[in-house]
Amino acid sequence: MTRYVIIGAGAVGASLAAQFELSGIEYALIGRGAQIAAIIEHGLSYQRPSGTRQIRLNAFDISAPPELNRSDILLLTVKTQDAASALADWSWREVARADGVTAAQLPVVTFQNGLATEALALRTFANVYGASILTPARYTQTGAVAAAGNPQVGVVTLGRFPSGSDETADKIAADLTRANYIAETTADIRRWKSAKLLHNVRNALDLFEGEDDLRVSIAEALVDEARRVLETAGYTIASAAERKIDISGWSIAQGSGIEPGQQSTWQSFARGASSEVDFLNGEIVLLGRLHAVATPYNEAIQALAGRLAHRSGVAKAVPLEAIRSLVGQRFGQEKTGLAAAQ
Repeated sequence: MTRYVIIGAGAVGASLAAQFELSGIEYALIGRGAQIAAIIEHGLSYQRPSGTRQIRLNAFDISAPPELNRSDILLLTVKTQDAASALADWSWREVARADGVTAAQLPVVTFQNGLATEALALRTFANVYGASILTPARYTQTGAVAAAGNPQVGVVTLGRFPSGSDETADKIAADLTRANYIAETTADIRRWKSAKLLHNVRNALDLFEGEDDLRVSIAEALVDEARRVLETAGYTIASAAERKIDISGWSIAQGSGIEPGQQSTWQSFARGASSEVDFLNGEIVLLGRLHAVATPYNEAIQALAGRLAHRSGVAKAVPLEAIRSLVGQRFGQEKTGLAAAQ
């Protein structure tokens, strides 16, 4: 029987574990620090649109994980900035009762935002499946997660990396569907990961405050830069119309614990955790430098968020004007693309 070994007990990982528990799907949730300690001792406080419940989970601290089995599938749900160390930690763990077999020979599904994790995983894992997940979830309080997707918890698109699909992908999608996700497979997961990145480059704007029209203008500049860079780098971006499944009935439930402006990047800063911005806006900056495409707004966001992370959090929101000011200082206002709109 397939067991899902969920590596990372944040919003995505803990939600998956809760849904597997409620659906009778075999799993093990593995984490570290105060979050997993609270889940092990008290269970997970799991908030859904229908209400909040305390759920006992099959949870383990990373210092004492369960044995791996040949039929296990690993679900990597740590943040992108923590993926490299997690992959290094898990790749060569031995599989029980299988001489010479390590975790690197098991399937691994990468749930990270950005474009970096799949290639990292492929260095050691032979069977890598990328997953693009849409799930309005919040993890800001130890031992608690809120998931506001309604009626399903989230939308998952997955496929083999770098391309293709197979029976394992179909099996994972079927189990996710059983666990109350909308799930589909694709033969080109990179197109869906790049489409998600177009959305994620705006995440860091939650750290800033200012007029709505300026926020909209900067968000458009970030996305325009990202689209131009991705296309120049050879990525084709999936469109919502290409979905094989209907998600028109899926939404973010009102009053279910998820507030606008509190996406994953903001949550990390609120908890004092490390920042994923270097793998979102920083991915666009990297590709821009590799392909000689200017990315002034993504560079400004990365730099300002990096300074905040270095100071270990956000004492108060940074003015949106700081983004435009830094762009002007580094690139000249005539190159920002925003000056003409003001």
